[in-house]
Amino acid sequence: MATETSAPRRINLVRIAHVLYTHKNEANAKAFLDDFGFQEVSRAGANTYYRGTSGEPFVYRLTAGDEDFFGGAAFVVESREDLDYAAQTLPNATAVHEMTEEPGGGFRVTFYDPVDGFPFHLVYGQAQVDPSDAGLLQRRFNFAYDFYTTRFNFFPSDISLLKLIHDPTGRNITTFLHLDRGEELVDHHCFFFFEGPKYHVHHSSYETYDFDTQLLGHDWLRSKGYENCWGVGRHIMGSQIFDYWFDPSRFVLEHYVDGDLVNSSYATNKSLASPDSLHIWGPDVPAGFLE
Repeated sequence: MATETSAPRRINLVRIAHVLYTHKNEANAKAFLDDFGFQEVSRAGANTYYRGTSGEPFVYRLTAGDEDFFGGAAFVVESREDLDYAAQTLPNATAVHEMTEEPGGGFRVTFYDPVDGFPFHLVYGQAQVDPSDAGLLQRRFNFAYDFYTTRFNFFPSDISLLKLIHDPTGRNITTFLHLDRGEELVDHHCFFFFEGPKYHVHHSSYETYDFDTQLLGHDWLRSKGYENCWGVGRHIMGSQIFDYWFDPSRFVLEHYVDGDLVNSSYATNKSLASPDSLHIWGPDVPAGFLE
C-alpha cells in the first residue's frame, strides 16, 4: 500500500472491457440494442448482457431500474497485482470481488471518481470468447486529468484548448486519452472527458467491421425509426468515421470505423477548441452536442 512518503504507482490498463447502463424502459432499450447490432449473451436478475463481435465476453450490461443512468465503464488491468493494488489505494474502492453472474467470470474492483463520484470499474481474469461474425470547470478538468494520467497508463492523444484574452496560452478543456502500452498499437482514444459544471456521460462507442457495415447499420437504424444524433461523418481527432444515435432512454451510442492507431512514439497533439475541429466531412455539429 502507498504511504504518505511514497507516490502511488500507476495501475496498468490493457483495454476497455464493457459499459453499464440502467434503463427505465427495458423493452425499448433492448429493442434498440438489438437493432444497434449487439448480441444478447445471458440474463441474470435485472441484468442482461450483450456482446459484439470481438473476444470480450460482453461489452454492454443493461440493468432494468427506476431511472435512466450510466453505471460506469470497466477496464481490464494487466495483472491481479494491479487489481489488488487498486482495491488498496484508489478512492472509495471496493474489495476485490468475483464476478459470478457476468459472462466470462473474473474479478472486479469498483472505485468512485474523486471529482464527480461516478463509478469506475477494473476487471481481471475474464475468460475471452471466440470472435463472432454474427450478427468541468478548469479545476475539475485538471484534477480529473491529473488523476487518470498519474494513477493509470492513460496518455493524451489530443488535447483541445480554449484561448482567453487574459490567458493567451490557453487552458485545456478536452482530452482524448489512449492507453500507453509501449510499442503496441492501440486506439487513438478509449476515454475522453471535457470541462463542464457537472458529470454526465456523453456517449459510448463501438467499432464496426468495416465502412459498408457501418452504412448498412445507419440505414437499418433509420428504417427502425430511431433518432440519429450526428453522422455519418469523419472526425479530425482520431480520424474515425462516426455515426451517433440516441437510444430510447436518450443515451448516445456511436458506431465507428477506420480510427487512428497510436503507440508510445505518438506525440500529444494540441489544437484550439472549435466545432470546426470536430469533423472534416459530414453533417454540421448538431446544437447541444457539446453540452
